[in-house]
Amino acid sequence: MPRFDVHDHRHALKQLKDTGATSLWENRKDLACPVCDAPFDRLFTTRETGATFPENDGARFCLLRDEDAIHLFRH
Repeated sequence: MPRFDVHDHRHALKQLKDTGATSLWENRKDLACPVCDAPFDRLFTTRETGATFPENDGARFCLLRDEDAIHLFRH
């Protein structure tokens, strides 16, 4: 399974927000996504089990991580 350690790539990322449990980063050096190898724009990290993301393109979505998988629910 691909892994991504923010601290290993800190030189290429700018932190935009940090709540202690979640953080938002901007990719300043075109780092590749560890899943698809394409450069990404933003990175959201969380230690929470679930997160809700507000509408961006007209649809809100929620993310849930459990022991077996990460689930994305689009509303």
